[in-house]
Amino acid sequence: MGLIKEFKEFALKGNVIDMAVGVIIGGAFSGIVTSLTDNFINPLIGLITGGAQKDENGVIQTVAGTFEVNGVTFNYGAFISTVINFLIIALILFLVLKGINTASKKAAELAAKKLKKQQEEEAPAAPAEPSEEVKLLTEIKDLLAESKK
Repeated sequence: MGLIKEFKEFALKGNVIDMAVGVIIGGAFSGIVTSLTDNFINPLIGLITGGAQKDENGVIQTVAGTFEVNGVTFNYGAFISTVINFLIIALILFLVLKGINTASKKAAELAAKKLKKQQEEEAPAAPAEPSEEVKLLTEIKDLLAESKK
């Protein structure tokens, strides 16, 4: 039973749920980046490497980014595309995490300031000065104590 309880605690933690949401959003974002590289960056690479052709509709088709040695085809254009995908995703992820870290740092600072202010407000006030009657009675008590000696 202990293993099931531990797993339940792990699975229901906020971090696990946040991570699942991140994976789902990352998958969707990956599709956007793949589309960007397939539809814009790869044709640009084809133009740069001289392997672009236009089909009958005038659409640029990339055929560059490959070479063949002894019947083995090396598709370096696909590798470049994958590297560009990775760099774009890594850059976006870095910027998002940097924003999250900055926001959480500011939130922690605000919470610390709020706690400090609350502690200062709740700090016990200095004891009030005794009234004139209490001072007079204390003097009388001290004088009586001296006269008995």
